[in-house]
Amino acid sequence: MASSKKIIAVFFVSIFTACVSNKTMTTQNNTTTNTAATFDTQGHRGCRGLMPENTIPAMLKALDLGVITLEIDASISKDKKVFLSHEPFFNHEITTKPDGHFIEEKDEHSYNMYHMLYDSIKTYDVGLKPHPRFAQQQKMHAYKPLLSELFDSVKTYMASHTRAYPFFNIETKCMPATDNLYHPQPAEFVELLMKVIIDKGMEKQVIIQSFDFRSLQYLHQHYPNIPTAMLIEDFDKRTLDEQIKVLGFTPTIYSPENSLVNKALVDDCHHQNIKVIPWTVDDVNKINELKAMGVDGIISDYPNLF
Repeated sequence: MASSKKIIAVFFVSIFTACVSNKTMTTQNNTTTNTAATFDTQGHRGCRGLMPENTIPAMLKALDLGVITLEIDASISKDKKVFLSHEPFFNHEITTKPDGHFIEEKDEHSYNMYHMLYDSIKTYDVGLKPHPRFAQQQKMHAYKPLLSELFDSVKTYMASHTRAYPFFNIETKCMPATDNLYHPQPAEFVELLMKVIIDKGMEKQVIIQSFDFRSLQYLHQHYPNIPTAMLIEDFDKRTLDEQIKVLGFTPTIYSPENSLVNKALVDDCHHQNIKVIPWTVDDVNKINELKAMGVDGIISDYPNLF
């Protein structure tokens, strides 16, 4: 039991650190239209450096800052609701329990939201606790919203703002090691996600990203018109061609940790008609360096840097 807990802890440290995209935009309401050549500025978890991550206020603030794409994470509750969360458990860095106490790091994995009803999840605050790594983050009451609520909130926002309708770069937070423990298996996960997207008529506004190639493979087989982004960790030393071979198809976007990017990689991706959108870049000099290499977009915790 102790060893399996260690494996799960290492798993979450390695994959839940991420984050990616671009495509021609349809006009909605009083919006303008993005073009395929638009450099894709993506707000990581909305704008984690400035507002509580994966919350409605963070997404609306990112829109105020002009991002092209809202980068978000999807998790699944016990009652099969799709909601925004980077981890499938309540992270000790951001969570205040309903009784006003903070969750301790040693206990956070026991607050497994895949085993909780969404109405219960919503009672936990994820915006008041000072974040140890993001001093600029504004503190406020906030909760983990449903993906459907995010779509509705953005639609309401857009009704009174003249700008291009944003894209939603949605990560499926799953991996083989935690199937049926912290999330459903990929087929069910993707179907739950796509039901919300289709019900809200957002098929043309979404990109689905993942470190878990299984969810991208299922999506490609069953929803081939949805753009895909292949997320790559910094410790993945396989070549681009080796990664694509394992994936089994050519993704729309290649989204590596930013230290992996060089001009040769960008040129190789572009030769294969793949866009390059690295994560997570929080330094202006690095942003400019990557843009000079020809990347198609950048994901940042601080969209104000764009």
